Amino acid sequence: MTVRQTLAAGWGFRRVWWYTATARTRARYARTVFGSLWLGLSNLLSIAVLALVYGTVFKVQDFSHYVVYLGLGLVVWNAIAAAISAAPNLFEHNAHHLHNTNINPIFYTLEEWAFQVQTFVQSFALVLVVLSIVQPTLIANLLLLGWLPLINLLLFLYWLPLLLCLVGARYRDLYQLVPIMLQLVFLLSPILYEQKNLGSLAWTAELNPLYQVLNPLRQCLIEAQPPGWRDLVLLLANGVGLWLAIRLLNRERRALPFLI
Repeated sequence: MTVRQTLAAGWGFRRVWWYTATARTRARYARTVFGSLWLGLSNLLSIAVLALVYGTVFKVQDFSHYVVYLGLGLVVWNAIAAAISAAPNLFEHNAHHLHNTNINPIFYTLEEWAFQVQTFVQSFALVLVVLSIVQPTLIANLLLLGWLPLINLLLFLYWLPLLLCLVGARYRDLYQLVPIMLQLVFLLSPILYEQKNLGSLAWTAELNPLYQVLNPLRQCLIEAQPPGWRDLVLLLANGVGLWLAIRLLNRERRALPFLI
């Protein structure tokens, strides 16, 4: 199959994988009082604690700005980290279906993507509303200027985990490597602190692909920065990444049942 045919097949299943992803989200918080609100509440609790601790450590002058900066960065990072963490053993979790059905494997990748997107949206929405109390322009900036950085984030949340789950099907070492790398990248990324705090190492942020996806959305919301050439370059890179990931999926499709 070509990349276009595979994408068309995935689109044809859109109602099914979106429904199954929604069912997973509902089952996750069955018999809870707040339901999916826990997604946002857990992030808000983390933001409050980290802002208090690191705001003190870094001796932040403008605490309100720092809370918004850290909060937006943390909620986007959590979405990226969750998608990447779940990727290496995605096909292993669906091994029974891959062994016994002829469903195109893109279905399982899209279902996982839909689940991660739903989780992100529910968490991000509550965090954004609360942080808007501190900076009222956040929602307007998202609606007017944030569409391209948001599209880039959603595309990135699909194609990179897809590549990782294909590699993870062949090399189980990835299960152990991904959590370690995520922790290191988080500590090296200007999320809890600003890029200028890296001093002579500030250039590392420019080479950090996860931060380059996270930062444009945060800058757009906080500073009302309109999409620029970097967003267009990132969109192009996401397009290439998506094409490569789907092409690799097509190549590995027949081998997947034997790898898991």
